[in-house]
Amino acid sequence: METALAERRAVDALRRLPSNRNLIDFYSNDYLGLARSLGVKKVIQAALEDDQPLGSTGSRLISGNRREMEEFEVFLAKFHRSEKALLFNSGYAANQGLLSCMADRHDTIIFDQLIHASLREGLKLSLATHYSFRHNDLNHLEQKLQVSKGQIFVVVESVYSMDGDEAPLIEMVELCEKYGAALILDEAHATGVLGPNGQGLVAELGLEERIWARIYTFGKALGGHGAAICGPGYLIDYLINFSKPFIYTTALPWHGLAGVQAAYQEMQKGLALEELRQNIRFFTEQISASLRPQFIPSRSAIQSLVYPGNSAVRELAKTLQDHGFAVWPILHPTVPSGEERLRICLHSFNTKEEMVALMELIQRTIS
Repeated sequence: METALAERRAVDALRRLPSNRNLIDFYSNDYLGLARSLGVKKVIQAALEDDQPLGSTGSRLISGNRREMEEFEVFLAKFHRSEKALLFNSGYAANQGLLSCMADRHDTIIFDQLIHASLREGLKLSLATHYSFRHNDLNHLEQKLQVSKGQIFVVVESVYSMDGDEAPLIEMVELCEKYGAALILDEAHATGVLGPNGQGLVAELGLEERIWARIYTFGKALGGHGAAICGPGYLIDYLINFSKPFIYTTALPWHGLAGVQAAYQEMQKGLALEELRQNIRFFTEQISASLRPQFIPSRSAIQSLVYPGNSAVRELAKTLQDHGFAVWPILHPTVPSGEERLRICLHSFNTKEEMVALMELIQRTIS
């Protein structure tokens, strides 16, 4: 362990818990500001005052289930236009819980090389053969589909968390249908940002009936905790019976999920969503011609400035933090060496003045 830590220190990649500083938020996933919503807080407080236990007291298969949870799952299925939905304790647990149990040794899972670590952990636990394909490369995906056996699953994300770019979803759906593959989509960073009422990329493109399974995470734009898998009824029943992260985990306490349900209601009002979209448009307009080649093109809340070298991007982030801006560096090995970056997260509550000041400081510092 000490050797591994020393190796991280040698390349300036050692992770540390950050101090809680009062900086302008350009780093959190609270895209719609719902983690600070007074309306959501009131709903959580009301849920805490009912006569039920504070904690869930057990897994949902024993003492942790509540009627309100099942009603929330019905709401989620309707909102995301799916047959059924199932709650999980986090996006990580949902991704791991789905991929680890859905395929057997005769099947094949093909995945974009930039999928989240939680999806990769699920792959490690699966008995299926699995292949990666180059990020968003449709030709490479088709090559993998042509040599796959058994039931084929393809795993991608709507919006990629480190790049902020999107999957070419229509073309991927068409390829999966051509080869009889089931498409799995993680909508974590598209929920609350893309689509009507923040329903995600699938709803924006009208592909709900053509994608086998979708994962919606509550810890990003919804400002809460937990996640849901949406899909056909038999898939949800299967997960209840075979997904270990669901079966053997103490259920989330209801007051947290009540807050997520309230956040969905707030999101549907559309005000914060429109403010976020305006801020994304405004921010991208501020990117100078000299900096534009270093920014990964994105219409999401994630705007990434590639700035190679762990030490270099750490120093750039520290300069921004010293001037009051919470912007965090993304280092190797989280991203490939030479592709280290600043990951700038935009929110509905960021002001134009803050965004202009941030971009001017980045320009001055890099120049």
